[in-house]
Amino acid sequence: MADERSQAERWVSFAAGIVTPVTLISTLLFYFGYVSARSQYEYFGIDVDTIGLSTQDYVMRSPQPLLVPLLVLTLLAVAALLVHNAIHPTATAVRRSTRVIVVVLLLGVAGLLAYPLLGQMPYYALVVPMVIGLAAAALAYATYLRSRLDPPTRAPRVLIGLLAVVTVTCAFWATATTAQYSGRGVAKGDARNLDHFPAVILDTKEKLALRSPGLEETALRPGAGQTFNYRYRGLRLLVVGENRMFLVPQNWTASNTTLVVPLNDSIRVQFAFQNDPP
Repeated sequence: MADERSQAERWVSFAAGIVTPVTLISTLLFYFGYVSARSQYEYFGIDVDTIGLSTQDYVMRSPQPLLVPLLVLTLLAVAALLVHNAIHPTATAVRRSTRVIVVVLLLGVAGLLAYPLLGQMPYYALVVPMVIGLAAAALAYATYLRSRLDPPTRAPRVLIGLLAVVTVTCAFWATATTAQYSGRGVAKGDARNLDHFPAVILDTKEKLALRSPGLEETALRPGAGQTFNYRYRGLRLLVVGENRMFLVPQNWTASNTTLVVPLNDSIRVQFAFQNDPP
């Protein structure tokens, strides 16, 4: 009985060791996918929370904004290992390098404190965390080398641990900023190629009084059983949310607006074929 209980506890511990990292990874994927989608649809005037995307939708959107940060972090790790294997530092060189790294770290912290003055500068939210994070990682490494070159000196584990926390935090900040930039880049790419989205012919019972350029409004002839009175052309399907569609004009202008229509019997939707004969 005791052996069975011990085996069950081992299985529970093993499963918990798997579930925890998977949950953490899923949470990170959801967050970065959400940041990217929020930036993307803000470009079209939409609050992403009004769309009603699911957790799976956000997770599926995360690989694109995470591709560049993961590649950069991997290359930096490889470069750090190559440098570690190639160099033969001396105590004097490490002390001099430490001074330079501390100066760079202080400059990064000064940039962080100067956010009210510098926060609107282009790429501020990407440069500042990269400077602080790389300087913190380099300072932790230099601290480790000093303890190796001077055996009586113990490596200050608390300091190295705090610098590691700073490095991870800055990496998270820079990655979130990259996801935001990625979402805005996707939105601008979509705006340049709105003709790639499905063409929508929208029939409504009431006149919508749309003012975006390029839209065509046609009054439908009344007839027996005809409940729709107006037809609109020149719309493209941007995204389908929870019981609603978000439509945009097929030609981008600064005066365009996004049309939100419910998926119910108040409208009739047709999707046009692409003009590409088989």
